[in-house]
Amino acid sequence: MAVTPFRWGILGAGGIASQFTRDVIRMEDHRVIAVGSRTQEKADAFADRFGIAHRHDSYQKLVNDPDVDGIYVATHHPMHMRDTLMALNAGKPVLCEKPFAMSYEETKTMIDTAKEKNLLLMEAMWARYLPHMIKIREVIKSGILGEIISVRADHGQWFPRDPDFRLYDPKFGGGALFDLGIYPISFASMVLGEPDQITARSTKAFTGVDGQTSIILQYKSGAHALLNTTNLAATPNRALIIGTDARIEIDRTFYNPTKWRMINNKDEIIGGWDRQYFGHGLREEAKEFARAFRAGEKESPMLPHSEILSIMKTVSEIQKQIGLTFGEFAK
Repeated sequence: MAVTPFRWGILGAGGIASQFTRDVIRMEDHRVIAVGSRTQEKADAFADRFGIAHRHDSYQKLVNDPDVDGIYVATHHPMHMRDTLMALNAGKPVLCEKPFAMSYEETKTMIDTAKEKNLLLMEAMWARYLPHMIKIREVIKSGILGEIISVRADHGQWFPRDPDFRLYDPKFGGGALFDLGIYPISFASMVLGEPDQITARSTKAFTGVDGQTSIILQYKSGAHALLNTTNLAATPNRALIIGTDARIEIDRTFYNPTKWRMINNKDEIIGGWDRQYFGHGLREEAKEFARAFRAGEKESPMLPHSEILSIMKTVSEIQKQIGLTFGEFAK
């Protein structure tokens, strides 16, 4: 039986919105039918690029569009709560870009509102929905790794020293932690859950936001997660899951569609994933969102609300320890 295409509305017309739209339109049962921006000119330019019919010169008009099934929030980090609540209050389910919010309190407000409105709400932490991450979770659940004692992951990218660039600009929630560090933190949560102890140290970038942050997460099991993030240099962007019986090595870039190997204590490869992936990979989160929507679910089992809250609790504690503030957006 043919499935009625899921009809997306894109809130925001920046780079990540373009990547998401470009990948989503690869799927036959999804349509991007509307975009909302702060100006008609930006909305029209985005719509012209992707053949989108509905072009709105405000976010409010977008979320009020009766033809839209769900909203993808793709604005800057500090605007995520504002724009998610706008969509939820208009009766629209939301897929909100990562980081989900700027604090634990904002995260709880967003989730509580979705529950009150009885609407689906998901975080667009796209790595969680990728085929190789699904396989890795199956391996972890199988117990073949033995007792997991360590997780290691880094995410570092180099950017020119531009004070107006969003990763350096405090008013956009800049810094390594919220934009880049969220990937290794979410990865550690996927493998080990919520940490028992958190230790973080940081070096500031030239605008005062964090330029490099190193994190040790300790767990009641005795396991450690060793994480690093920086916007000052390009790093390998690899990840390791180390168990007493075997380990998983994930190639660059671990949060993208990529290869991984499972290696036993004799250094023998005993499993892995090397399938080629076509496209960006953002469509996988859209696919899961539409599945949950059609099933009447209000959260995804791949990244439930309880874990989104736990991750943001960890991020907020790291932020506190390193003294990261954003002026009027500080929480």
